[in-house]
Amino acid sequence: MKKYKIVALLPIKKNSERIKGKNFKKFAGQPLFHWILDVLLQVPSIDIIIINTDAKDYLLENNINLSERVLIRDRKDHLLGDDTSMNLIIEDDINSINSDIYLMTHTTNPLLKPSTIEEALERFKEKDLNDSLFTANKVQSRFYNSEKKPVNHDPNHLIKTQDLPLWFEENSCLYIFSKPSFNKNRARIGSDPLIFPIAKGESFDIDEMDDWDIAEAIMKSRKD
Repeated sequence: MKKYKIVALLPIKKNSERIKGKNFKKFAGQPLFHWILDVLLQVPSIDIIIINTDAKDYLLENNINLSERVLIRDRKDHLLGDDTSMNLIIEDDINSINSDIYLMTHTTNPLLKPSTIEEALERFKEKDLNDSLFTANKVQSRFYNSEKKPVNHDPNHLIKTQDLPLWFEENSCLYIFSKPSFNKNRARIGSDPLIFPIAKGESFDIDEMDDWDIAEAIMKSRKD
């Protein structure tokens, strides 16, 4: 089996629960999946992009940029369905495509920049003690649980939000890991991950129409 240095995994499914046909819906002038695929193709250190999909016909109808760096893998029958764990799809890909480093992102992260991916890869490679990396939003806000109890502050002794403890919110934009780490943990985030904060303007993960509208407005402003 051929071995690559860096493989990007980009899963694309035909159906979406919250926004119908989301991956193929026009976003700022072109189908949503085109944006992140074009970003990955602009990262020279990525050797090949693997698209694990049940929608090959939709991709071809929407003029996917096929090249030696883009490989479409038909999703296996037992991995179909909205309830399938993404870790099982990743496992199928890494068992078929050998690499030193795997990078994963989603069609729903169209605002991610090539330079951010490059920087994350460099940070991961220079940190020998970390077995994985994931992007996050830095958050310093006042939180309450479902029982209306404050969890990270005292309402009776207010301090500035910038002095509150720093929390990190996983934003589902980017994951980097090795095969040994994945095989050990059976997950894209290992036992000792590097948390990689990214700018708020890149960190949108489109789940709802409100996310779509905001992200599309940001993308259109970039193009103006």
